[in-house]
Amino acid sequence: MRRQESDRRDGWEKIIESQGLAYHRSAHPEDLSRPYWDESVHYVFGMDEVLDLESQVEELHGMCLEAVEYVIVNERFRDFAIPEWAAPEVAASWRREDPHVYGRFDLRYDGEGPAKLLEYNADTPTSLVESSLIQWFWLKDAYPDDDQWNSIHERLIARWKELRLQSGPAHFAWTNMDETGEEVMTLGYLQETAEQAGLKTLAIAMEDIGWDSRALRFVDMEQRVIRTLCKLYPWEWAVADPFGPQAVRGQISMTWIEPLWKMLLSNKALLAVLWEMYPGHPNLLPAYLDGPRDLPAHIEKPLLGREGASMRVVTPDGTRSTEGTYGAEGYVYQEFQALPEFGGFRPVLGAWVVGDEPAGLGIRETSGLITDDTSSFVPHRVERRPPTQAPPRRDR
Repeated sequence: MRRQESDRRDGWEKIIESQGLAYHRSAHPEDLSRPYWDESVHYVFGMDEVLDLESQVEELHGMCLEAVEYVIVNERFRDFAIPEWAAPEVAASWRREDPHVYGRFDLRYDGEGPAKLLEYNADTPTSLVESSLIQWFWLKDAYPDDDQWNSIHERLIARWKELRLQSGPAHFAWTNMDETGEEVMTLGYLQETAEQAGLKTLAIAMEDIGWDSRALRFVDMEQRVIRTLCKLYPWEWAVADPFGPQAVRGQISMTWIEPLWKMLLSNKALLAVLWEMYPGHPNLLPAYLDGPRDLPAHIEKPLLGREGASMRVVTPDGTRSTEGTYGAEGYVYQEFQALPEFGGFRPVLGAWVVGDEPAGLGIRETSGLITDDTSSFVPHRVERRPPTQAPPRRDR
């Protein structure tokens, strides 16, 4: 793994906008000089390295599924701030094997040791368009002879084909609270992959979904019953909504993507449960729910936090915090290991899982210790070179 400079393509802004990254300006703070999509640098991997990472991600995903079973059997819902009334339906969703489509692991990786799990974005993962499409087209333009860890598009289409969805069109719902357009474009892309899989689809805003009190079903603006709903609306928000009980208790009559049981994977309490189940595992960092215990340095993460908000890093050298309004639901205390530094920047690897298979990689990097909404997305490639050729020096 190394970080390498590269030339930006002429007219790169128009190119990526035409390919679906229409929100690259609006999703990034305006006062930053560095663009959100930055193809002036990229990361280079060897094929053996990628195959090893794939294996680690596959094992992590399997461990997470075991953790869901563990939490349900031991009724650990309170640790995840799940309301008592919703817990039985979360368990029922898991027991029914309600179908899931995709998720994204965030990993610390320095190219030398095992990847370390930072969190699992398993309910509403974003940066999908960048990972699946934009960096793939960049590769074809800039390094056509190389490869990329990226089968996301093909695997999404295949996954939609595998699902046994209820009859009628699948609805894809965004929320009007999204001011950047990222959610709309992400759902539009997911909708496109579903259509390529042969599904009939419709787009709708979450705010336009109605409740038919006679049929006891959710309906769209045309009074069509919604039988399948793909959303980028967190389950913790849905549960707290006025119609949350209808959504939770109506699971059996409707397919939700992602399913209700994903509440247990998109919650950072998962990090503590995994460490409890697999203490000392090379892909995990020590994590606890009752405090930092004897950790020499730790990071406090709100269970339901997003974009690096409301976090606190505590080290012998001092304390650093990020702003935010999360934390009322509780915190997890995870050992702090600073992200590795490459050329003055710190990358987080976003490893995608589609179905139950590793599917690709997206990288966001920042100059700070915490990856937040100021970070930039940078592409990657897998180098093809003769086995006898020495690798270039790393930019470290």
